[in-house]
Amino acid sequence: MVSRSFAIVGAGFSGAVVARQLAEAGHQITVFDTRPHVAGNCFTKRHETGVLVHVYGPHIFHTQHEHVWNFITRFGVMKAYRHTVSAMSGGKKYQLPMNLTLINDFFGTNFTPEQAEAFITEKADKTITHPVSFEDQALRFVGRELYEAFFKGYTKKQWGEEPTALPASILARLPLRFTADDSYFNHPFQGIPEHGYTPIVEAILDHPSITVHLSTAFNPSGAHAYDHVVWTGPIDAFFGFAHGRLGYRTLDFVQEVHEGDVQGCPVLNYCDESVPYTRITEHKHFAPWEHHDKSVTYTEYSRLCTEADTPYYPIRLVEEKDQLVKYVERARAQQGVTFLGRLGTYRYLDMDVTIHEALNAASGMLDALARDSAIPSFFTDPLGGA
Repeated sequence: MVSRSFAIVGAGFSGAVVARQLAEAGHQITVFDTRPHVAGNCFTKRHETGVLVHVYGPHIFHTQHEHVWNFITRFGVMKAYRHTVSAMSGGKKYQLPMNLTLINDFFGTNFTPEQAEAFITEKADKTITHPVSFEDQALRFVGRELYEAFFKGYTKKQWGEEPTALPASILARLPLRFTADDSYFNHPFQGIPEHGYTPIVEAILDHPSITVHLSTAFNPSGAHAYDHVVWTGPIDAFFGFAHGRLGYRTLDFVQEVHEGDVQGCPVLNYCDESVPYTRITEHKHFAPWEHHDKSVTYTEYSRLCTEADTPYYPIRLVEEKDQLVKYVERARAQQGVTFLGRLGTYRYLDMDVTIHEALNAASGMLDALARDSAIPSFFTDPLGGA
């Protein structure tokens, strides 16, 4: 196979994984990122207290894909970690996810699993057969009392929208269990890198055929200088925001240093709308194999993303869907560019899905090159399930 030159825009997991796979296949890779570091929003670093901090908010690695787990463990040690989340509602602390313990604590009952399931089934709104909004799905899912206590206020703060205006698909990611299992995720492979995500991404990019330029923007007008471009930045930015900016939510963090242990758990959600922040994360609990006398907490506030902010969550309301269709149509007509990742496809993706899709995309690119055919603009339809 003839060696080709690729520009990879973005040094997060999407860009790094594709860069590595293509480099190992004998191609020359140049990676660009506007930030002064690799790893994107997964960036981790040591605080002066020694605590390993997830700078852009906590990232817990969990996957059902063994090949994804095998890939990431090539580049660093993943320590066993079981994620738990607590929640404050009405001045009382509960253990998430919504399980048998929470149901009994909230309703003051002592149900068995079978009794709890029958009770919640009775609470659920059976008149909602085709949920359209987040609120529809929640009411159909758990009924009004649990919805208003744990979902309504938190969701309004997180998304800046009434739950009636948000799609039902957002709630599909939240589990409901009728056991006392308080593990937030149930995937077979779970963990957090022993030394954080940054060294892992650095190791992925450590290849003689990969050159990395940090604090460097890539101008789409320069795409012709490469045989192919992989764009993992915002899809609307590639086209100069010609159809307007797609909507994102961003996060503001208030960092504090404390003596000892602050909240006894890694994540504490604040569900009441009257509390202005969404949650407080305590970072030393993301590395329970370490010991630190001091603690670092992040208090999170969610708001609409502006031009100067880091985008976190695509909103994907009706207006954004219409804009996205226009951008996707233009991207499909673009020659020599593939759009990939959370920003490139305007979809919320967990880390494992990002790696899974990047591995598939790299394989597809190599197959296309072997057939001497054009590399597709998308390997995952950004409009699917929107």
